[in-house]
Amino acid sequence: MKFKVILAAVAATAVMSGPVSAQDKSDWPESFTVGTASQGGTYFAYGSGWANYMAEKLGISGGAEITGGPMQNMALVHTGDLNFGLTTLGPARESMEGNSPLAPGMKMDNVCAMFPMYQTPFSITALSGSGIKTIDDIPDGATIGFGPAGSTSDTYFPKMMDTLGVKYERRNGSWSDLAGQLQDGLIDVVAFAAGIPIPAVSQLEVQTDINIIGMNEAQLKKVTDAFPVAPFTIPKTTYKSLEQPSQVVSMWNFAVANCDVSDDLVYQMVKLTMEHNDKMTSIHKAARSSVPENYSKNNVLPWHPGAARWFNENGYEIPADRIHP
Repeated sequence: MKFKVILAAVAATAVMSGPVSAQDKSDWPESFTVGTASQGGTYFAYGSGWANYMAEKLGISGGAEITGGPMQNMALVHTGDLNFGLTTLGPARESMEGNSPLAPGMKMDNVCAMFPMYQTPFSITALSGSGIKTIDDIPDGATIGFGPAGSTSDTYFPKMMDTLGVKYERRNGSWSDLAGQLQDGLIDVVAFAAGIPIPAVSQLEVQTDINIIGMNEAQLKKVTDAFPVAPFTIPKTTYKSLEQPSQVVSMWNFAVANCDVSDDLVYQMVKLTMEHNDKMTSIHKAARSSVPENYSKNNVLPWHPGAARWFNENGYEIPADRIHP
């Protein structure tokens, strides 16, 4: 059953100033919903804040829906159950090719890119008292939390652990729930894949001592050779528990829209997002990467015509064959 969290219900009861109020909104929906992920993760914080911001500025009701994350968001946006969603390019590619475990054989080709969000680092957290300081320290049979079923972490992190020779018991759940289980000693490790700082990790390190575990050079090479990820450095300043930068891998995230959503609405949303990074970073620090220059990181999804219009008008060239017809 879908669980919606309505973050803003802003009725257009007054004349708004600025160019948005002058637009013809006849083909805009009366309200919109963006698919995020579980509470305690970056998708929920980022998506909730973005929906609130869009609703406030555009004068339509907006909200966020808690979902299973990128894979489910691709399915919900493709079918039109949601107008918008957040996804990671790895799960997006699998979904477009018909390889989603949620709907095997269904090519989810009615999902269009809107704008770049940020990179998702894959990092591991354990309690300091566990003695687990490196991936090699994870004991055989350890219980590892991989996030919500079907999430980016759940899709890729177990395969990465297999590649690195880790033998584990698998556990799924929301990030906040898994962090609670880690603190209570019910699981040994949480394998996070989310934009940084991850709210659940920030909360966890306030309450207890933790180790945030990266990869050594050999592990980085094995993982980058096998998966659609790139090396990434988590800055020391991200968490108080880090004594030095942490070397991990990451995957890019993009906001997406159903390709049939109003071109003008998407144009206005992209304009507000790309031209006001200060506002976006006030929603979540990961939005420091939500800048136009990163549009080129999308090598998977077709661009929504409304989004492509903004990027092309502002000097970020998107060729016609990369735009949804």
